[in-house]
Amino acid sequence: MTDAQKPLSITEVKNILQTIVDPHDERLKEFRLDARKGVIAAVRSWDKKAEKQQLAQEKLQEMLAYERRAWAHGKEFIAGVDEVGRGPLAGPVVSAAVIFPEDFNIVGINDSKQLSLAKRNELFDIIQEKALAVGVGIKDAAVIDQVNIYEASKLAMLEAIEQMPIQPDHLLVDAMTLPLPISQESIIKGDAKSVSIAAASIIAKVTRDRMMEEYDVMYPGYGFPNNAGYGTKEHLTALEDLGVTPIHRRSFAPVREALLN
Repeated sequence: MTDAQKPLSITEVKNILQTIVDPHDERLKEFRLDARKGVIAAVRSWDKKAEKQQLAQEKLQEMLAYERRAWAHGKEFIAGVDEVGRGPLAGPVVSAAVIFPEDFNIVGINDSKQLSLAKRNELFDIIQEKALAVGVGIKDAAVIDQVNIYEASKLAMLEAIEQMPIQPDHLLVDAMTLPLPISQESIIKGDAKSVSIAAASIIAKVTRDRMMEEYDVMYPGYGFPNNAGYGTKEHLTALEDLGVTPIHRRSFAPVREALLN
């Protein structure tokens, strides 16, 4: 048997499979006829990866429905808007707004709560790179105590939109209506239904989590990197033992009780 007639090694097959993206590729058809266990396993792994990518692409197309409808009605700059941090006892409420171009194709974007820390950080950088515009709004504990958390969330959203280098002509907002002269849709659980809102939730979540890590350096002992300011057992115990910090929301009952005690 000449060298030309020798079958590819299993390692060579695996390397080639990493380069194949078309399920109709002739090489893939040939590999499916290979009876070696290593090749069978490698092809099966390729199939699973391809299926996962297909599902992710279908999910993206499903989450583009609101954006597509707005584009079809002549809107050009559609901003998804979301906030994070309504429930914590400490730290700010953070909002973000994101505008994508019509031809963007970023798979994997989803409600930030459904993503791992590593995936959120990865998508944070990709969104910053691929978006036409990104804006962030932050309202601290003092503002929250002054106007209440709902109004502070709204103010943060307005600030996020104001910070965008491109002003939107249509808004997709997660479960809220904003006092702006811009056409908008309030979408319940929008971070799971609209890719623009989901992207905004990722930007807001990563931004806030990084802020809470910085606050942990200033106010150690509360577990801010782990609980993001939410009322975990560790956090409540620290409130009793260490007291209330400047970033705690005094209008929230556990903090108010800690002040009284």
